[in-house]
Amino acid sequence: MPEGDTVWQAARRLHDALAGKVLTRSDLRVPRFATADLTGRTVLDVTPRGKHLLTRVEGGLTLHSHLRMDGSWKVYGNGQRWSGGPGHQIRAILGNPDRTAVGYRLPVLELLRTTDEHRAVGHLGPDLLGPDWDPERAVANVLQDPARELGEALLDQRNLAGIGNVYKSELCFLLGVTPWLPAGALPPDRAAKLPTLAKKLLEANRDRPIRSTTGRRGQDLFVYGRAPRPCLRCRTSIRVADQGDGSRERPTYWCPTCQPGPAPAPTRRSRTN
Repeated sequence: MPEGDTVWQAARRLHDALAGKVLTRSDLRVPRFATADLTGRTVLDVTPRGKHLLTRVEGGLTLHSHLRMDGSWKVYGNGQRWSGGPGHQIRAILGNPDRTAVGYRLPVLELLRTTDEHRAVGHLGPDLLGPDWDPERAVANVLQDPARELGEALLDQRNLAGIGNVYKSELCFLLGVTPWLPAGALPPDRAAKLPTLAKKLLEANRDRPIRSTTGRRGQDLFVYGRAPRPCLRCRTSIRVADQGDGSRERPTYWCPTCQPGPAPAPTRRSRTN
């Protein structure tokens, strides 16, 4: 799933391609908005909010999209071949004389009045890459349910917006705790570091083509996707297990030596996960 840094990059690409220009092509391929026509309107801005994208156009309208697991926005120049997937996966097309933005496999696409954006994003906690960032509020949100597993609390966008499964695993490694630790058991000094460290990770990667949390070339991540390879710090085999309930289970990686504490039995996954 795209995380806050990749959504920020997508917003910047869309903003650079569309903002300040009049739409000459508009095609929303979802039943509810299939007849909506934005041609003739100027795109005002494209703003990320956590993992959400808000494309604002004149006339007080906002096109809200969310990428979830497989969605993407691609930007193409005139005459450039579209390569984001087969045509039946296209959900939105926004174009001007210079660029065309194509949304593939978008599970969430809706046209709102800009004054109603709160219906789409008002539930989100402080945005790690947004102007509303509030570290004190973010950590208070994470700790408000002391019995909840820390990894689940970090993924809850109502607590803080922008962390996904990769950053969940990497952040817990850097804090030296397992993602299954009850949030209330997080030592106070590490709880104080949590929001600053999380923001630092996302800010460092919002301009990078390849995400890195280690600062080491060729070894981009400490634990995510690395089971059963050795930990970059202690050489213990990295482990992986699912965290979450039912359909929301996600592969979660940790080092049992660098991250002592509660954890389930590891599961078998390929080295490329």
